Amino acid sequence: MSDATSTIIFEHPLNEKMRSWLRIESSLQQLGKHRHLNSQANSLAFFRTIAELIEILERGEVRSELLKELDRQQTKLKQWVSAPNADTAMIHRLTEQLKERSIALNQAPRLSQYIKEDRMISMVRQRLSIPGGCCSFDLPTLHLWLHLPQSVRDESIKTWLDSLHPLQQALESILELIRHSAIFTPKVSHNGFYQGNADEADLLRLKLDVVPSALVYPQISGYKTRFAIRFLPMDSEHGVVPAHLSFELACC
Repeated sequence: MSDATSTIIFEHPLNEKMRSWLRIESSLQQLGKHRHLNSQANSLAFFRTIAELIEILERGEVRSELLKELDRQQTKLKQWVSAPNADTAMIHRLTEQLKERSIALNQAPRLSQYIKEDRMISMVRQRLSIPGGCCSFDLPTLHLWLHLPQSVRDESIKTWLDSLHPLQQALESILELIRHSAIFTPKVSHNGFYQGNADEADLLRLKLDVVPSALVYPQISGYKTRFAIRFLPMDSEHGVVPAHLSFELACC
């Protein structure tokens, strides 16, 4: 990037549920971007992402954690109603939205059930672990499917993604509220290092200017209450980190 005034936001989860939620969000975003399957290359990217999503959803109690968080956010919104200058109309709208998404998520089947049991997804998923295992001779069904009219594939993909809609909407609401729960405040690292207290936050968000002449990135470590940030040069051999580096931080 050549624009010296541009910024990047880096995010770091401070607990396992947030780590899982960010990975699910990333997978859902990738599925949305790759949904127009018109070649083997982008179809394999789509199927690889959906296979990874199935693995994440099968590992833990994603639905129960999301439902708990939806309830927690509703409780927080109720507390904000009595705050000075509170936008009560917006708070009531958000509360109703959280209730609706909680009901939809609670009533949905197992989150990965539909996509896991789909024949096409299952066939491709079995071959993904084999290096080069998705050639046309390995998956003639996929090869045929990719030569059907685009409308046929679009309908299949819409059905798959619709099955994930309750999950996606609940997660969007939760992550939006968490991300907006804290404002960015100016900080300065000394000799490329900064540490602080997160006070039981779920997520660290770090805003950093992109300076082409001194490209650095944060390596963040932390869990629950404590965290440390070490800034490292992108060019590990010749790059340098400023002795005093300004950035912005939000503990959400």
